[in-house]
Amino acid sequence: MTTFYLAGTNNALEIDVEELIIAGWAGREQAGIDEHIEELKAIGVTPPSSTPLFYRVSADQLTTAETVQVLGGESSGEVEVVLIGTEQGTFVGIGSDHTDREAEAWSVAHSKQVCAKPVGQQLWTLESVIDHWDELKISSYATFGDKEELYQQGGVTGLLHPKDLLQRFGLDEPKLAPGQAMLCGTLPVIGGVRPSEAFRMVLEDPVTGRKLEHFYHIKTLSVVK
Repeated sequence: MTTFYLAGTNNALEIDVEELIIAGWAGREQAGIDEHIEELKAIGVTPPSSTPLFYRVSADQLTTAETVQVLGGESSGEVEVVLIGTEQGTFVGIGSDHTDREAEAWSVAHSKQVCAKPVGQQLWTLESVIDHWDELKISSYATFGDKEELYQQGGVTGLLHPKDLLQRFGLDEPKLAPGQAMLCGTLPVIGGVRPSEAFRMVLEDPVTGRKLEHFYHIKTLSVVK
């Protein structure tokens, strides 16, 4: 059971995430998909068999912790919108598909599994943003040494709309079943995919002025051979 909050309130949402899905290669335009494929090919990742792909990850990898531990120094974050299904409806959050890039070179599915997926505790209802979804903006900032740098930035128009994404997942309506959570795709990286000491991601709604944000540190564990 993970504790979330309805943004702007003290209303706690105790959500038992039982199924975690990572929507990979979920760009809306082929040019954006191709750009992400090329930046990952540069670090040895095999292009996908089709797009989008829906990777399954252990549900206990979802975490709201402010520090995650990773094995070795070849992992990095990716800002993603998160959808979470509950009995009260589907909620929207911000998260990171933190991924082991060394493992990704030989298996994308395995690389997703070996890293925790940090998400923010504050959520919006999907109903409150779906009518102006394409106005939303996402960004990420990576910390290198003592300097935070812009890592990703753009509108969600670069990614499949929830209606389209969930339809391709096999659902008739833009909502997840209670206990399901999905990370919904990412944007190209500024300056190339690379590891950092910390990662911050932001989801902004210019229509209402609201913002969701989460920050986490990456603790690197040594690889014993």
